[in-house]
Amino acid sequence: MSAPLLGYVPRRGWLHTLTGVSKLVLVIALVVGAMISFDARYLLGLSVLSMVLWGVSRVRLRDLAVVLWLIAIFMVLNNLLIFLFAPEYGPQLFDSRTLLLDGPWRWDLTAEQLFYQLVVTLKYFAVLPGVLLFITTTRPPEFASSLSRIGVPYRAAYAVSLALRYIPDVQRDFRTISQAQQARGLEVTRRVGLGTRMRNLTSTLMPLLLGAFDRIESVAAAMELRGFGRGRGRTWYDQRPLRTRDVLVMIGALLVLTVSIALVVLGNGRWWNPFG
Repeated sequence: MSAPLLGYVPRRGWLHTLTGVSKLVLVIALVVGAMISFDARYLLGLSVLSMVLWGVSRVRLRDLAVVLWLIAIFMVLNNLLIFLFAPEYGPQLFDSRTLLLDGPWRWDLTAEQLFYQLVVTLKYFAVLPGVLLFITTTRPPEFASSLSRIGVPYRAAYAVSLALRYIPDVQRDFRTISQAQQARGLEVTRRVGLGTRMRNLTSTLMPLLLGAFDRIESVAAAMELRGFGRGRGRTWYDQRPLRTRDVLVMIGALLVLTVSIALVVLGNGRWWNPFG
């Protein structure tokens, strides 16, 4: 069976040795810091940090090839739509206009618009690698225990763990049902037209959804019979104590977030204007 589209990837990387709490604090700092600041210098630094973390994690690009392709397609479409519907937002934002290419109608290419869309693209590279690395280097039970340790109710933490745990099962069921339907003559490959492929795909998704509902009902009944949710707290099987490296990572995460806040306060705004 092939690797899941998105899930835990067992490797002997440095990130795998960290506890879930330290990795969760790090990814929260990356996401919040990138959300607060639109400073291109800061976002470029976060992007470099994310690339370094990816390198030390030993997670290969082909492990998440489908997810990365979907992100790349969405990023390109997002940039195209921004330029299509708001080609003058950059000049308005930076209060200057440097014409690079005189386009048709209102679609002039300006340096300010290019810089604005560069900042938008940097946000993808600053945030998404860290989020993907957290998912691929953290086992679902450890993810749930780390959420509980930072104050998330254990019911919600366990629900997240179950969702991540069943992603590989859903993928495996989809592949099995798809192969069974193809054996019955329902082709879903490129050999048939798009319309036929979509109709045949519906015949695959319906059993998958019904099977998922049956699994949800079985798990919910089993958890209810075991009294899940009656107590105010619970213990966790996969929970490791914090070590020196975990503390250092959390301190570094707080520094990353502090830099983002400091740039907003000292820079009198969330944007860095290289044109003014």
